[in-house]
Amino acid sequence: MTFEEYLSGLGRKTVAVLGVGVSNRPLIELLLSRGIAVTACDRKESLGEYGDTLKRLGCRLKLGPEYLRGLDQDVIFRTPGLRPDLPELREAVRRGSCLTSEMEVFFQVCPCRKLAVTGSDGKTTTTTILANLLERSGKRVHLGGNIGHPLLAETGSMSPEDWAVLELSSFQLMTMDLSPDIAVLTNISPNHLDVHKDYNEYIAAKENIFTHQTPSDLAVFNGDNPVTAEEAGRAPGRSRLFSRRREVEDGVFLRRGEIISRSDGQERILMRTEDIRLPGIHNVENYMAAAAAVDGLVADDTLRTFAREFPGVEHRIELVRTRNGVRWYNDSIASSPSRTMAGLRSFPEKVILIAGGKDKGISYTDLGPVLNDHVKCLILCGATAEVIRQSAVQAENYAGMPILEAEDYPQAVALADRQSEEGDVVILSPASTSFDRFSNFMERGNVFKALVNALP
Repeated sequence: MTFEEYLSGLGRKTVAVLGVGVSNRPLIELLLSRGIAVTACDRKESLGEYGDTLKRLGCRLKLGPEYLRGLDQDVIFRTPGLRPDLPELREAVRRGSCLTSEMEVFFQVCPCRKLAVTGSDGKTTTTTILANLLERSGKRVHLGGNIGHPLLAETGSMSPEDWAVLELSSFQLMTMDLSPDIAVLTNISPNHLDVHKDYNEYIAAKENIFTHQTPSDLAVFNGDNPVTAEEAGRAPGRSRLFSRRREVEDGVFLRRGEIISRSDGQERILMRTEDIRLPGIHNVENYMAAAAAVDGLVADDTLRTFAREFPGVEHRIELVRTRNGVRWYNDSIASSPSRTMAGLRSFPEKVILIAGGKDKGISYTDLGPVLNDHVKCLILCGATAEVIRQSAVQAENYAGMPILEAEDYPQAVALADRQSEEGDVVILSPASTSFDRFSNFMERGNVFKALVNALP
């Protein structure tokens, strides 16, 4: 089915779009431009000027706490993060509504090849690497999903020779019944348990990235992660592994500082770890995952050149400033303990860490020992401050690391500045979500960067 055929099929139907955030706005505007009857539903009481714009375009608004009550439209687009089994949505489906999402429809109508990445950590960096590698190889690339911007409204301009490179979250994957041509799972560890019923549901959502593939498709798995290594045996198509701890028969692995690709018994050296500009062993893993996915599509020289040049993605161990010999890094994307642990391990020296935010139902027990091994001063700010403190002081290796608390980010940055001396590293890596104080991790990171850059 083409995109135009899908839109034509909506011509006489009513549509509800749940959530008027960034991911759904292009969809709403496209449907309205085709004369389709759209009701935009959102928990917010007001959408401000954008709400006025939608009204002028003929959109009906349903806002406030009761925004899900009485849904009876023919087609309902669910926003990522809104569980599909909410009573209101189940009742609407029972009455005949079709529940879908922007990403589900995109997979139905996308005319080009799809490469998608998911995982608990590393998916944005890996997705960005893959998109850039394909572009440098002469491919026309459309970057979207949980990164970039929604792609459904742009489907009409895509051709079969293009590539759609997508970052997919567990929320987007929960109800997917189609999978990409190439799927990459960077890793799986407990995450988003404040939304998912349990860890098993979270894993099942991630698995949807490959379970609907065909025998001609490719899936790339982290061979060092217990969950993804076990999943590799269930892929319908070709399965490749990447590993920094062992050699694999089909995939990419690390041997004495060299990243090696092996296939059909043949080996070749792709590059050395020192070729990778980004710090941290987790970024070595990100490059191995990407290399395993585009082997044969991207020349080895292109991979090496890009790795030497790529400075990283904003808010991911991003160097903000060097001041008085102190390097300040923004790792606001680290909304889980595992992300913060990976970030801390990227530095050979002990760092001054600013952490804390909103809890999302994940245990912090494993974080404590890593804090004690890699942090010289811990500055806590936010709702999870006490649980992070306890993870450190209750760990067997706690040896009196200074732990300070700040009321807000200006105070946290000021404390870090006073504690630092020439040669130190200060990093914001919260190990928690941003939603206690900010609308998203990007706003949190930008506030931190502004404060750091304002230091005299």
